[in-house]
Amino acid sequence: MKQLTLCALLASTSAFSAVSDDPLLTAITIDELELRHGDGEKSFNWDLQTWTGYDLKKFVIKAKGSRANGEIEDSEIQFLYSKAIAPYWDLQFGIRHDIKPSPNQTWAVVGVQGLAPYFFETDISFYLSEEGNTALRLASEYEFMLSQRLVLTPSISADIYAKDDAERGIGKGLSEIEVGLRLKYEVTREFAPYIGVNYERSFGKTASLADAANESSKTLQFVAGIQFRF
Repeated sequence: MKQLTLCALLASTSAFSAVSDDPLLTAITIDELELRHGDGEKSFNWDLQTWTGYDLKKFVIKAKGSRANGEIEDSEIQFLYSKAIAPYWDLQFGIRHDIKPSPNQTWAVVGVQGLAPYFFETDISFYLSEEGNTALRLASEYEFMLSQRLVLTPSISADIYAKDDAERGIGKGLSEIEVGLRLKYEVTREFAPYIGVNYERSFGKTASLADAANESSKTLQFVAGIQFRF
């Protein structure tokens, strides 16, 4: 969710800026690459984004997932076209493919990503699956600058589904909320190790399906990881 700031940075420092007002740029942002431990569970999680394009239009790839007990539990990748529609806001549309949990499935995606008032980085996406289910994902975070290098970042995300999907452990309505608090130390603007806590909770039918499968419907975990971009 940092691509707006990064785009401005790259545009101002690009070696091609002298010969082009809108050079072709490429960036990779790793927002989360972390180990989680707590409530008897351990996992390795990732959340990244890469894009290539111009100031007002880009091709974007988003990927996130988790691995635990030697197996990938969740994994998704999105391929999106992104177009600026207002200052600090992009309209995005494309496809999302869920690799895990099985069976995999593909969704059509339309959403907006940008900087909400008071500098809340926000990502809102609507999904339509090949099986006719619909979903809404809301995500937001805010950076508190505690010093020149210390940054405290609270974050929250929620997934909402229109239909039950028992095969994948998903219930309709509010399915899951994830809340995080991470403290990072910016060694450079491009690299920062961090520590923090992360809380996940399932609701309604999703929680019932998790309980029936002897899985936890809520977890509180300590996290440690790195964040970088280039």
